[in-house]
Amino acid sequence: METSLFPKDPFSFGYNINRPIQGVFHSHNQYEVYYFHGGKCNYLIGDKIYVLAPGDLIILNGMTLHCANVDPDYEYRRSTIHFDPVYIRPFLELTGAVNVLKPFQDLRNYRIQLRGQDKEEAERLLLNLSGFNRRKDLIDFNRFRLAFVDLLYFIYQFCQKPLEEKQEFPTDKEKHVQDIISFVESHYGEDLHMEQLERELHLSKYYLSKIFKDVTGVTIFDYLYQLRINQAKILFLLYKDMSVTEVCYQVGFKHLAHFSRMFKTQVGNTPEKFRKQMRT
Repeated sequence: METSLFPKDPFSFGYNINRPIQGVFHSHNQYEVYYFHGGKCNYLIGDKIYVLAPGDLIILNGMTLHCANVDPDYEYRRSTIHFDPVYIRPFLELTGAVNVLKPFQDLRNYRIQLRGQDKEEAERLLLNLSGFNRRKDLIDFNRFRLAFVDLLYFIYQFCQKPLEEKQEFPTDKEKHVQDIISFVESHYGEDLHMEQLERELHLSKYYLSKIFKDVTGVTIFDYLYQLRINQAKILFLLYKDMSVTEVCYQVGFKHLAHFSRMFKTQVGNTPEKFRKQMRT
């Protein structure tokens, strides 16, 4: 059953959900913890495909396009947590605290294959969260937050080795590309120019363009437009009363014609047709 603590909190929690879904590539601004209980599912994150088994736990930074491709002949059960880092920031400021957000920041998207006792512990932690979440009084609210931080510490222990390995290998070029991606993800709704990236990263815009294409295979603006169109799709899905014009400007396009052309190129439908489909 899906549960939600308080609607205004920067946090949402669904425990052992089994309702059918229509797999759609999407992204979001919150971090995500995804746990696979059962079914038959290929999970797509960017250009990677994970064939899931019960006990698989995935952390996602949210901004990479991702999608669950589910076999409808099997009951699909999963638990999901979406959260803004601000939700646990007070716990990161405690003396001796570990930065349990580091896996989301540095690994960005990572699968942990839990089996045996580790799998049992993960499921016990999720069950405890669900119990506290349903009661909704102030004590359980705080116990819920503490239990969630405990879950993040549990996850962190499985990420220590890949975090250490990642620190050893990134080149300057890869680091610069990651800085570009982080900046674009934070400012995609603005009128972005290469000069902004140049000022922000203190590197030539020509060099930034070249290394981004070398590492990712696409241009910076190809990536920006892909991100904007995906955000537009999300707005059409979530806010059915928003007009095409409102969505166009909110995701950073200055001209409706440009937005419509880019949307149709990437999605295969005009924004108007896509919006109509979401409203039916």
